[in-house]
Amino acid sequence: MIEFYPQIKWVHVATVLASGLVFALRGLLVQAGRQRWAMAAPVRHLSYAIDTTLLTAALMLLTILPGAMFANGWLTAKLVLLVVYVGLGTFALRRGRTARVRTACYLAALTVFGFMYTIARTHHPGGMFWLLTAA
Repeated sequence: MIEFYPQIKWVHVATVLASGLVFALRGLLVQAGRQRWAMAAPVRHLSYAIDTTLLTAALMLLTILPGAMFANGWLTAKLVLLVVYVGLGTFALRRGRTARVRTACYLAALTVFGFMYTIARTHHPGGMFWLLTAA
């Protein structure tokens, strides 16, 4: 299955970007007071489809790559931050009781998403902070 690595990685990266974009747009709709649009069935189902494809591609990559690639903990850091991102996202989109809580959780979720991206790009648990201190 390693021969399909480039295609699987491409699908993974594309769905990461799509997932982040859909979340950002849904969050902007909530911030603009258009919660019904952000939570409409077609938008939610698109989000579910993208996230399911993303998870499938991630699990496929996990199974075909050698274990030594993950030795420094970058994947663990990404998975822990993924749980944080999902939690913040649920409060940003629907569980936050006040507009202030939803806004804070939305901005925090976008920050966590960005940090996860830098971890994935550097393959280091420190992400962008590692790049800043490595110079």
